[in-house]
Amino acid sequence: MRGINMQEIDEEKELKAPRCACCSHCEQEEETNKEKIRLIIGAIVFVAGTILSGFHIGQIFTFPIFVVSLLVSGGTVFLHAAGNIRHGKVFDENFLMSVASLGAFAIGQFQEGAAVMLFNQVGEYLQDLAEDRAESSVEELMDLRPDVAKRRTEKGMESVSPEEIQVGEWIEVAPGERIPLDGIVMEGDSQVDTSSLTGEPVPRTVRPGTEVSAGTINQSGLLVIRVERVYRESTVAHVLEIMHDASEKKAHTERFITKFSHYYTPVVTIGAILLACIPTLIFHQPFSVWIYRALLFLVVSCPCALVVSVPLGFFAGIGAASANGILVKGGGVLETLGRLYTVVFDKTGTLTKGVFEVTGLYPQKGVANEKLLATAAAVEAYSGHPIAKSIRQAAEEQNITLPVDHEIGKVEELAGLGVRMHMQGCEYLVGKRSLLETSGVQADLCSAVGTTVYVAENGQYLGVVVLSDVVKPDAKETVRKLHAMGISKTAMLTGDRKEIAERIAHTLGIDQVRAELMPDEKLSAFEKISAAEGTAAFIGDGVNDAPCLARADIGIAMGGIGSDAAVEAADVVIMDDRPARLPVLIQIARSVRQTVRANIIFAIGVKVIVMVLGALGYANIWAAVFADTGVAVLAAMNSVRILLQRNKYKI
Repeated sequence: MRGINMQEIDEEKELKAPRCACCSHCEQEEETNKEKIRLIIGAIVFVAGTILSGFHIGQIFTFPIFVVSLLVSGGTVFLHAAGNIRHGKVFDENFLMSVASLGAFAIGQFQEGAAVMLFNQVGEYLQDLAEDRAESSVEELMDLRPDVAKRRTEKGMESVSPEEIQVGEWIEVAPGERIPLDGIVMEGDSQVDTSSLTGEPVPRTVRPGTEVSAGTINQSGLLVIRVERVYRESTVAHVLEIMHDASEKKAHTERFITKFSHYYTPVVTIGAILLACIPTLIFHQPFSVWIYRALLFLVVSCPCALVVSVPLGFFAGIGAASANGILVKGGGVLETLGRLYTVVFDKTGTLTKGVFEVTGLYPQKGVANEKLLATAAAVEAYSGHPIAKSIRQAAEEQNITLPVDHEIGKVEELAGLGVRMHMQGCEYLVGKRSLLETSGVQADLCSAVGTTVYVAENGQYLGVVVLSDVVKPDAKETVRKLHAMGISKTAMLTGDRKEIAERIAHTLGIDQVRAELMPDEKLSAFEKISAAEGTAAFIGDGVNDAPCLARADIGIAMGGIGSDAAVEAADVVIMDDRPARLPVLIQIARSVRQTVRANIIFAIGVKVIVMVLGALGYANIWAAVFADTGVAVLAAMNSVRILLQRNKYKI
């Protein structure tokens, strides 16, 4: 029973020699083949002994055959047990199997003794195969680290390690190559496969000015990228670090099982001794009968099914989440998510796009929509404000032609008010209502919810352009799914205006909303909700959300690793900006919790039943082998199923 070792996976990724790619894998495959051959030989010898026993030729002939089977299949178990005893670690599964098999030989049950060891080792082999399958699946997910970067220099291109590239240097990435560092595209158009990071199967179009992340794959065109982060601060470095650290953070159930097994083995060993001695010494029962039952007790009581399947279940859950663009920082996070009651959202960038869009045009009577939008866009063309950019974009989408520069006169941007511009002898005002009123233009108050931009031409009020932070397409469905999954409370906290926040909350079906909050007030509001509603998660995307992310039972950072503060504080990182990942995460967590619980109940239930039947004389060695090896293999396969079914969570 080897166990999943995330550190070994990580170390393999860190090595640069060819050994990391092939030699280590070959050594592991060679060891697996040796184990397989050993078990096959042991099984053949065991079958031969069993056949000869059927002819009743006498134990003098079958005894050495079963001894050979025992030593071939269980030699490593005896060596490990002896080594552990020398180091003071007496009670473990190697000790239990050694005592059970040797004890069976001692009372003349040679076939049963060999069978116990053989089938135990077959079970261990099958468990290792299940673990290998899980480990290789996660290794594929972590195969993000680029081996080389092509740096552009005055002398031409040179291939170097990504760690040698500095911020500001330019690199080239050919089609089919993995992007080695975070940066901005300077030259080239292409499609980039981001599925390894975000779980999104549709390639992303990139062109000059587009940000790209390390670990993604350039698919079609040659890209020239200006590096924005050194490798140790890149997306792929953060992902690998989070995945490695996740294996070190054990769930409460994992810690309990590990601690439980330390006390469990000595207790069952003492129980087996008492089972063998008390009926014999006090009630004068046959010693051979009760020593046999005690040996059954030892075989059944081996804790392998729990020790393997529980950590494997959490490991598989972390891998399944990673395959869907969600990084989970440990099994304990999944365990808490499995009993989540309340979800609290930040608004901007989480439920909304965080980018203003024109959502309404309210022209005065006699003024066309095109005229209102064209005037606003012409004036805002000379402003750097985000709202100005959104108005210009709306005009471009409607193919509205803006005036050329030589037609423009004086342009004056008034901080906090708007823009005044002179063009072809006319004065234009675009901005707050107060800007128009101070210039003697009477403007009707617009009751539309959103950010209002008032427009006037030569003292005449033209109308209002309304902009809003648009809700993400999947936000409403996300909230609906959360309620359908039994999340008892959803809430939204934001610094935005109350009427805007309430409109969005009503649109999405969110239960509670708190608006116009400063960052410290947002934390206080979250603490009140958490105290009243039980286990609560907070999901946000920025630096201002870090206090709430750190305070929450589960902090979920959205949008990748853009904010170091948010990622550091969060327990979960969603690698894209889709809220729809949240129900997927909760579904995976609940699947892990149910699987782990089912494994524990199944393993303990079968073992207790067979123990009782064995003590009463109704179970034989084959039932004991199933209760040990069979249960362990079934539980391990049940855990790996979570990872193998990861694609069913795709959105």
